[in-house]
Amino acid sequence: MLVRLLRQYTGRYRRWVLAVVVLQLAATVAALLLPGLNARIIDEGVTRGDTDLVLRVGQVMLVVALVQVLAAVAAVYCGARAAMGTGRDLRRAVQRRVGSFGAREVGRFGAPSLITRGTNDVQQIQLLVLTGLNFMVAAPIMSVGGIVMALREDPGLSWLVWVSVPLLAVVVGALATRLMPLFRLMQARIDRVNGVLREQIVGVRVVRAFVREDHERRRFAGANAQLTDVSVRIGSLFVLMFPLISMILHLATAAVLWFGGQRVDAGQIQVGSLTAFLQYLLQILTAVMMGTFMLMMVPRALVCAERVGEVLDTVPELREPEEPVAPGPARGAVELRGVGFSYPGAQAPVLEDLDLCAGPGTTTAVVGATGSGKSTLLRLLPRLLDPTAGTVLLDGVPLPRYGRAELSARVGWVPQRAYLFSGTVASNLRLGRPEATDEQLWAALRTAQAEDFVRRMPGGLEAPIAQGGTNVSGGQRQRLAIARVLVARPAVYLFDDSFSALDTATDARLRAALRPVVRGATVVVVAQRVSTVRDADRILVLEGGRITARGTHEQLLARSGTYREIVRSQAGAEDAAEPAAPLSAEGSR
Repeated sequence: MLVRLLRQYTGRYRRWVLAVVVLQLAATVAALLLPGLNARIIDEGVTRGDTDLVLRVGQVMLVVALVQVLAAVAAVYCGARAAMGTGRDLRRAVQRRVGSFGAREVGRFGAPSLITRGTNDVQQIQLLVLTGLNFMVAAPIMSVGGIVMALREDPGLSWLVWVSVPLLAVVVGALATRLMPLFRLMQARIDRVNGVLREQIVGVRVVRAFVREDHERRRFAGANAQLTDVSVRIGSLFVLMFPLISMILHLATAAVLWFGGQRVDAGQIQVGSLTAFLQYLLQILTAVMMGTFMLMMVPRALVCAERVGEVLDTVPELREPEEPVAPGPARGAVELRGVGFSYPGAQAPVLEDLDLCAGPGTTTAVVGATGSGKSTLLRLLPRLLDPTAGTVLLDGVPLPRYGRAELSARVGWVPQRAYLFSGTVASNLRLGRPEATDEQLWAALRTAQAEDFVRRMPGGLEAPIAQGGTNVSGGQRQRLAIARVLVARPAVYLFDDSFSALDTATDARLRAALRPVVRGATVVVVAQRVSTVRDADRILVLEGGRITARGTHEQLLARSGTYREIVRSQAGAEDAAEPAAPLSAEGSR
């Protein structure tokens, strides 16, 4: 998976990668020339007292050193461009794939894991590319070139190369094999910490309401301790590695000086050549060490690549059609034919054998007990979920044949839990219609009974909105979400218990203001309050995922025990409520 991702995403930066190879080659060749030049200065210049040769060769060394520095700096720059581009493209690919996921795919991975995969995991792959281009290109060149140059200086000491290099590679390789399972476990523990922290941040009010701070601290401390334990085990291996590498380097240096000194005494090698051989051996060992360090990073990058690849290889169920239907007049006729829906692994379906027709200019309300499938039914209409049985049609065309942009333009959905994005009031209202004017935004706010509090906010339409809309109340958040759909002016309005945070007086005023705005559109409402649905053209009673009764308010009072029970449970509230206003023109007749 790692090779495939690198080929696909780093391959786009071949020119930068090629430039790194050329520059690293130049820098490495320059580094390999320096010990030989230094040996010549010692053997031919210092020992013979030839000052001119020392100056001439010294100038050459300065030029070679300058070339090495410039080439190394340029190589790092080109490598950084390729690595940062790879990380950017990978993050973009993960974000786009996650953005196409439906509820099933998000539930399969979990939000904390998806966040970790799109950030930390991608960062590990990016780091591998960056260090790989800087080290892995230079390490083989340095190793091979160093061996050739060392053997040219003194073949008699070559056995030190064949002993120290494999020994260093074996030691670091053994440690790397133990690191890979620990890195995989570490990424899972990071997911766990992110998950616990996310739950605590999102549910901070619940935690405080039930005085569960101590319990949550202990829960986070447990997840944090597990991550720390794995990190310490990884760190202990790294701590063990550095002394071993240092010991091998120092033993190799001592061996060169010991055996090389004997060869100098015997006249088999000159002092300068011995110095050059020692420098070459250290360059070889350093190159092997850099290579093994890279191999230490590969296990974690492999784990991260597998996790990122799982996201990128997941084919979302809600895919764009290959040949989307051509945009035509949007009438808003909704039809369900034998629709059923089951969640993966569920013992029983949530919805079964639903048949429904909702035409333009009508309001259809859906009521039922908690867990009867009301919200699931509503999510089928904007194709947030695909039915597992039957067909959902819009204007006579199955929903899978619509492109997402076209479907979004025809169907407006106000979710049960209104969500606002960080930005301003205006930027949130223009989500469905970016070209909307300020006058149109104020008109939608006026209809949604949100104009007063928005005008009181500093900046009005440009007032800042925090992520999730946490700087406004629940009722204000719902009204802004309703205004957002009104700005888009779709052919179908879906209200998923979208009036629950409003008091009965505001609810009644809002529905009265909605009536002329949604005239001619198809309206489907899921609500708990009878006052919200009693004047709908048709009310559906949902029980156990099936429609057990349908009709007007008066008809259901006469023949549906479930509906009568709902009305009876709210009788006190209904008596105190203002007269309800219908949401459609027909509902006012």
